[in-house]
Amino acid sequence: MKILIIGDIVGQNGVDKVKTILPKYKKEENINFIIANGENSADGMGITSKIFKELMTAGVNVITMGNHTWGKKDIFNIIDNSNLIRPANYAKNVVGKGYNIFKYNEKNICVINLIGRVDMNVLSENPFNVADEIIEEVKDKAEIIIIDFHAEATAEKIALGYYLDGKVSCIYGTHTHVATADEKILENGTAYITDIGMTGPKKSVIGMNVDASIKRFVTTLPEKYKVSEDKNSILNGIVLTLNDETCRVEKIERINL
Repeated sequence: MKILIIGDIVGQNGVDKVKTILPKYKKEENINFIIANGENSADGMGITSKIFKELMTAGVNVITMGNHTWGKKDIFNIIDNSNLIRPANYAKNVVGKGYNIFKYNEKNICVINLIGRVDMNVLSENPFNVADEIIEEVKDKAEIIIIDFHAEATAEKIALGYYLDGKVSCIYGTHTHVATADEKILENGTAYITDIGMTGPKKSVIGMNVDASIKRFVTTLPEKYKVSEDKNSILNGIVLTLNDETCRVEKIERINL
């Protein structure tokens, strides 16, 4: 089995990149299952029903979110869709699902979304404790467990990777939009990478307009962020190759299209 995981989709440029590349790439690379982070897909902040439908139509199976989950009010029209996952360590009474189990070829794939607590400015529960709770609940229901850890601090991501080594199939980082070169299979069999990068405008500051971003840093004035209008785009992510019998990850490959 091969699972494609797409890094944070930024704006319509990123959405269009997925729509353009995915059908052909999926066929050529024999991809069986696709996860994408969509929390920046609507103007850089949140997701809409329209974009959700576009990504599903393009072939994405699961969309995960992050700190901009509630960036667009339209999300409340799709929040209960089984293919949309928001951080599981939000408060327990928050709408939506923090994980779900999907079936492919008689195998059950559990996708979990978690959010970090270091420098995220989001009130959330401890991701380590919540991960333990969910894994305990699904360990006999899913042969494959994959976690999107949407977090700022590399140390927090790396620590969670080692903490969950052997308990999950893969844990990968999103949020910082810059792919890291530390993809590996840890000692007890869990595939890990600190950040899988972004999908969106190539000439940008993590997807945002270059001039606006520079002005914020130079002047310290609250210049409004806006998505870069560069027509050139990139698609970052990873491809996992799993053993069809044992469901263990045999290879994790970083991609930059």
